[in-house]
Amino acid sequence: MKRPLRALAAAGLLAAGTLVAVALGGTASADTQICEQYGSTVIGGKYVVQNNRWGTTEQQCLNVTGSGFSITSQRGSAPTNGAPVSYPSIFVGCHYTNCSPGTNLPVQVSQISSAPSSINYTYVGGAIYDAAYDIWLDPSPKRDGVNQMEIMIWFNRQGSIQPIGSPVGNANIAGRSWEVWRGNNGGNNVISYVAPSAISSLSFDVLDFIADTRNRGAITNSWYLTSIQAGFEPWQGGAGLAVNSFSQSVNTGGGGNPTTPPPTTTPPPGGSGCAVKYTPSSWNNGFTADVQITNTGSSTINGWTLAYTLPSGQQITGSWNATVTQSGSAVTARNIGHNGTLAPGGTASFGYQGTLSGTYSSPTNFTLNGQTCTRR
Repeated sequence: MKRPLRALAAAGLLAAGTLVAVALGGTASADTQICEQYGSTVIGGKYVVQNNRWGTTEQQCLNVTGSGFSITSQRGSAPTNGAPVSYPSIFVGCHYTNCSPGTNLPVQVSQISSAPSSINYTYVGGAIYDAAYDIWLDPSPKRDGVNQMEIMIWFNRQGSIQPIGSPVGNANIAGRSWEVWRGNNGGNNVISYVAPSAISSLSFDVLDFIADTRNRGAITNSWYLTSIQAGFEPWQGGAGLAVNSFSQSVNTGGGGNPTTPPPTTTPPPGGSGCAVKYTPSSWNNGFTADVQITNTGSSTINGWTLAYTLPSGQQITGSWNATVTQSGSAVTARNIGHNGTLAPGGTASFGYQGTLSGTYSSPTNFTLNGQTCTRR
């Protein structure tokens, strides 16, 4: 499944979204009807409900209550091997410049002590959809545009649809077992946690899912949590689907670790492995580096994140063929759209340039998606 159009369409219509906010803004008291493509309204003085019909010109309407929303009409349709037609949802935080009232997001993961949440869904038959709970993170405190990391929790799915990427194992989080998928939708990296059977309600700590994503090498504690949202991605039908209630708090003042033990993970069948070749060129006050990643395992890698530490005195100033971020001496390089899939024996290359103070040396230890790589 790919969903780049959701991000691109929303970003491309910010001006229209602003006009809708003027027309529909404020706090909903009695039920509110939203049929506008990107219409939104506030409930409870804290949460934003948005229609977000980005993949179809057909009508979609929501009935917004004081605690959630339901889909009253959804006439769009899309093939199940492509993107859904919309993502009606309720959220807290900042989503494409639309920030929920009084939110403390974005906030750095290292500053979060807990993020308790609860959700209650109503499901219907005869439609093709997923019930998704999205957690968005980025290396910077973004309040607009696409974030680099999307965590999706699939509470339910109906029809022949699947998450972005491919399965990479399993995890035990919030007292339940989840199948874990990993990939890239062309705009951001995605890790999905898929329930083996439908879950209609759950109370849990969002920080536990963030911790598992961090343990897989996809983010670090220096990243920012920007928004949390829950809703549905329909492909066909969907009238009657509802988020009956949604609550979310992000408490700060802690070390970015869950209060429960780290979740256990199971590696995918077929084995995995990686190797890194690091080729530098340096001069008095600068350097460049070409980095080649090789999948030495027997399973395809869908979406990769390479993490390592630069020696002191080195600061990256520009990069190519990867999204490269540096926090202190820690470097994280993520694939871009065209080089995110590595078949067994396949390679991907990227490079960067930087400034140098002192004697040059190369990094020595690399991890790919949380796994230690050999050095070539």
